[in-house]
Amino acid sequence: MLKKLIFIVVGLLSYSVTQAELHLELTQGIDSAWPIAIVPFNGQANDPNLTDVAGVIQQDLQNSGRFRTLDPGNMTQFPQTASNIDKSYWRGMKVNDVVIGSIKPMSGGLYQISFSLVNIYAKPVDGASPATQGVLASQTFTAGAPALRAVAHRIADIIYQEILNKRGIFSTKIAYVVVRNSDDYSLEVADYDGYNPQTILSSTAPVMSPAWSPDGKQIAYVSFERGNPAIYIHTLATGMRVIASNSMGINGAPAFSPDGKKLALVLTLNSAPNVYVKDLSSGQVQQITRDNAIDTEPAWSPDGSSLLYTSDRGGSPQIYQYSFATGKSMRLTYNGSYNARASFTPDGQSIVLLHRDEAGVYAIAIQNLATGRLQVLAEPPVAQAPSVAPNGDMVIYNFSNDSGKVLLGMVSTDGKVQIQLPMRGGNVRDPAWSPFLG
Repeated sequence: MLKKLIFIVVGLLSYSVTQAELHLELTQGIDSAWPIAIVPFNGQANDPNLTDVAGVIQQDLQNSGRFRTLDPGNMTQFPQTASNIDKSYWRGMKVNDVVIGSIKPMSGGLYQISFSLVNIYAKPVDGASPATQGVLASQTFTAGAPALRAVAHRIADIIYQEILNKRGIFSTKIAYVVVRNSDDYSLEVADYDGYNPQTILSSTAPVMSPAWSPDGKQIAYVSFERGNPAIYIHTLATGMRVIASNSMGINGAPAFSPDGKKLALVLTLNSAPNVYVKDLSSGQVQQITRDNAIDTEPAWSPDGSSLLYTSDRGGSPQIYQYSFATGKSMRLTYNGSYNARASFTPDGQSIVLLHRDEAGVYAIAIQNLATGRLQVLAEPPVAQAPSVAPNGDMVIYNFSNDSGKVLLGMVSTDGKVQIQLPMRGGNVRDPAWSPFLG
């Protein structure tokens, strides 16, 4: 019975995979996406081996689905400063903003990267310098060659913030599990777009359920390396890890509290799987749910006042919310025969979940907590493990295509943007989006 519960609660799956990088592929964008031109940076062509900073910025903005970027091959003007931007030309190219920049080598293997975001429809300001007319954002960075891609992501974040008034996610990370065969597992961390994958754990036993700490410095996960599942907390900077829970039976579904001081988890201390909260400083464990149903997949509210969890106490998996103030739970989902793996959006007003309708179709969905309205965002085959971006704009998940290959997908929380992150020649699972970093 215990072995059966472990498979149900922890969600153990097996895939045959090989390792490769992930690459974003925009499959659906917004028709009214913001038109923008990213001019190739001055000095970039001097060293073709360097990361194409302008190209990465363009990919970030284009793949967000919120921007329509102009192909550099269609440009005939390449301004280097704001003062020599021919606004009539760019208006003719039907863009609203132009990004210009430069890369200059410095001593010690460093580079100076500068950029400006210029709005070509901005009204002239009397007395302002031509170099600042229409400039919405401008900044200079110093970095070595290996960090140029990170600088490009940072610039894309600044542009996203300036134009859409929301923090960008291009400098965030994703964690996911790669399973090569029945005795070859790895936990990896990569840039949000799948580049720069780093293996932080390799194991001959199953690894699953990665969860980020709120400061992005640690990841909690479940490992079967001791036979039964145990929860580890792994510090990324040092590689040091500690066992957070190794009770008899199930130790599953870890989730850090918003202040990072506690860990919600699933244990079978009293036979049935129930949700608990462990104080990471004192080690004290508080039982949250108390019944004979399967209660699993806890997720904290942004303010830490409540927990979501999945329970089949009503006959099928549904989402419940536990209030720390009242000590009581209430059911949130009634639409569909199966609702699981829920998490809050950053504003706390909605939950994102795995939803199955009455016809048996699985989907990534969002439900407004005030109205109870549930909206299907994406219906990929065999969808699993949705995780919300820290700005609330996107959800990452894994799914299987018709050939059985497991891919990562992203969908916007309004359902208008869809992206695939295929792992070439392999499969991934359990993606988890990091918080904002730095």
